[in-house]
Amino acid sequence: MSRKGMALATGPEPQRASMVDSLSTMANQNTSSSPATIAQLLCGMALFGTATPLSKIVGEHFSIFTASCLRMAIASIVLAPFVWFATDRFAKVQRSDWGVIAAISAFGMVGFTATMLYGMQLTTGVIGSTIMSATPAVTAIGAVVFFGAAMNWRKAGALALGVGGIAVINLFRGSGDGQGGDALLLGAALVGAAICMEAAYTLLSRKLSDGISSLETTLAASIMAAILFVVLALMFDSRPFDFSEATGFGLGALAFWGAATGGLAPVIWYNGVRKAPGALTAGAMAIMPLSALALSYLLLGEAFRWIHLAGFGLVFAGLVLMIVENVRGAKQG
Repeated sequence: MSRKGMALATGPEPQRASMVDSLSTMANQNTSSSPATIAQLLCGMALFGTATPLSKIVGEHFSIFTASCLRMAIASIVLAPFVWFATDRFAKVQRSDWGVIAAISAFGMVGFTATMLYGMQLTTGVIGSTIMSATPAVTAIGAVVFFGAAMNWRKAGALALGVGGIAVINLFRGSGDGQGGDALLLGAALVGAAICMEAAYTLLSRKLSDGISSLETTLAASIMAAILFVVLALMFDSRPFDFSEATGFGLGALAFWGAATGGLAPVIWYNGVRKAPGALTAGAMAIMPLSALALSYLLLGEAFRWIHLAGFGLVFAGLVLMIVENVRGAKQG
């Protein structure tokens, strides 16, 4: 399978989920639907989904840029051995790729992580998970605007359902949902900005040459982001790299956020995508928002409200439309 058919991920970021639209270019030679391949796809997506509730936990325990720097550093440490043993170790990277990787790092990692952490400090895990579920639709519209991709009713419908679901869950939330109304809406807007950054990650990846793999790109962009976050932490964090008041729970969340969602999840997903048929890969994308929503209730202790189900259901229906769109694209490949 070509590099363009492989999913780039930051963890939901990275992440993040940023991966659905690129599946439309997957080649048809992927034919393995073994239990191991299915398990890799589902596990990778489930890990990506944990990033949303974890980012809220991390944002409550650490300074924004310090936490972001450590996430990128941990992810780089986890990714490095896989890049060393499973890729060409940047031997085929073209000079033009480095500029694209720098842009991916700035938008898809630094921009995404910072806006996500700031947003999740103000909004709830349920709202954040719902908004993140609209990433595929936003990415598809970005492809239409910036790359001249064809527009159709499925893409338009997915975006409309996503906007409708986000509106429902914000406008008809209960009084116990998160902070005050203005803060909650600002947080939702910041998470919305984060998914635009994540969409930029996917769209920029189309500019890379076939000489660089997804894992090489993710590692290089993570290292660049970690360096930039050091500067941002020293400039803007009130207590940069001070862990004297960190709790074991907060440190554990930060370590998992970096190692699992930033490091292991891309590797697991990458291995599954290399072998899976396009329809199976696209369908597995549905696991990520479900994982994020479930863990928002379990990890954050947020109360279930029926309006959550209505809003999330609308956005999830839009995700299903995008899955159908990508299955069609993979078949036409």
